[in-house]
Amino acid sequence: DSLCLNKISSSNIWFIFYQIQKKHLSKMGSSTVQKSALLLCGDYMEAYETMVPLYILQSFGVSVHCVSPNRTAGDRCVMSAHDFLGLELYTELVVDQLTLNANFDDVTPENYDVIIIPGGRFTEILSADEKCVDLVARFAESKKLIFTSCHSQVMLLAAGVLAGGVKCTAFESMKPLIELSGGEWWQQPGIQSMFEITDCVKDGNVVSMVGWPTLGHGIKVLLESLGAKVSSLNKDPASVLFLIGDYVEDYGVNIPFRALQALGCKVDAVTPNKKKGEVCATAVYDFEEGRQIPAEKRGHNFFVTASWDDVCVDDYDCVVVPGGRSPELLVMNEKAIALVKKFAEKNKVFAAIGQGKLLLAATGVLKGKRCASGKGMKVTVKVAGGEAVESKGCVTDGKLVTAASVSDLPAFLSGLSTALGVSVMF
Repeated sequence: DSLCLNKISSSNIWFIFYQIQKKHLSKMGSSTVQKSALLLCGDYMEAYETMVPLYILQSFGVSVHCVSPNRTAGDRCVMSAHDFLGLELYTELVVDQLTLNANFDDVTPENYDVIIIPGGRFTEILSADEKCVDLVARFAESKKLIFTSCHSQVMLLAAGVLAGGVKCTAFESMKPLIELSGGEWWQQPGIQSMFEITDCVKDGNVVSMVGWPTLGHGIKVLLESLGAKVSSLNKDPASVLFLIGDYVEDYGVNIPFRALQALGCKVDAVTPNKKKGEVCATAVYDFEEGRQIPAEKRGHNFFVTASWDDVCVDDYDCVVVPGGRSPELLVMNEKAIALVKKFAEKNKVFAAIGQGKLLLAATGVLKGKRCASGKGMKVTVKVAGGEAVESKGCVTDGKLVTAASVSDLPAFLSGLSTALGVSVMF
C-alpha cells in the first residue's frame, strides 16, 4: 500500500515472488502442464500492457521471463501510462519501473509458449534491433503464439510476420503500416471511440489488440490460446463490484478487474458521487532510491461502469476495495460504508488490497479476522480488532480476502478466484 515503509519496490517484490512460484501451487488449481511466457521489455513500455498479462499469468501458475536486449536480470526498465487527458492525442506519463528477471541472451524460443510484446515507444528501438527482430521471426516460424498491443505490432512488421494478409489491429496510427506490410487491417465494427473497443483479433498464432482498454478480452484469448480451462463451482458466472474513487491505486483496480473479465465474470466499478461513463483518476506508487515511502504518480483514468443508484447488493457475489488514496475518500462517505456492511450481512465475499482495508475497518468487518498487511496498514487492522499478518502477501479468512499491496496481486487473484469458486487449469 502507499503508506508502506518497506523500501523494496513492487517490481522487485514480484521478482522474488517469481523465484518461489515454481514451488507454489496456485490455489486456483494445479496445472497439469507448465506453461511459460516471454515478456519482451524496454524503456517506456506501456505499464498496463505490461503488468496486466504479467501478474495474471503468474497468478495462474504460468512462468514469465521478463527480458530486454543489452540488459540482464536485476536491471530495470521504465514504464509509462498512455491515456487521453483532454488533448487530441494520448499523453505519456512516466509511472514506475519493472525489474527484469532473466537475460535476453539466454532466451531460446523453444522454451516458451508465447512471446508478449506490450505497447510503448520502446518498440521503435527494438524494431531496429536485429536480435529482437530475429527473436520474433523465430516465434512466428515455429508457430508459437505472439501477443501484441497498441504500437508493438511494429515488431510484426519488422519480422515480416503479416505478409500474405494476416489480420491485425493496433492503435489506428498503425493502419497504413500494417497494410503496407501486407497485413489485413481489422477493426471492431460500430465503434465511436477507442474506449468502446472491447475486442481483439487472432489470426493463426498472432494476437493483436488496439491497446489496454481491450485487455479483458485480450487476456481471455491469451489464456484460451495457451490451453487454459476455466471452471466454476457455480451455475452462473460470478459477479464482482469494485468500490473506487479518485486516486485509486492503478494496478490495484485494473489488474483484478481485467483478470475477472478474462475469466468470464460480470465486473462493475462504482463510486458514490460519479455516474456510469465518468472517470476516476488513478495513482501509481513508485519507490525511488533514498525515499522512505513511494512517490505517488498519476496513472491511467478508470471508467466507472455503473451508476451508484443502480447498484443492488443482491446482484453481486463480492465487493473489492482496491488501495491507493481513494479509501480515504470512501471512508468519509456513509453510503460507501453502508454498502460494504450489506455485503458482509449477506455473507458475500469481500476483499481489499493495501489501504482498501481502511474502508473495511470502518465497517467493522475486520474484527476477529486475519488480514494481510504491510507496515503502513498494521495499526489500522489492529485498532479495527483484526490480526495483521505481515508474513504473507495474501490471506483468506472465511469470506474475507486481503492483500498487503499491489505486488501481491498474483497471490490475491488466486485467493479471490478460489473464494468465488473459479479455477484455471492448463
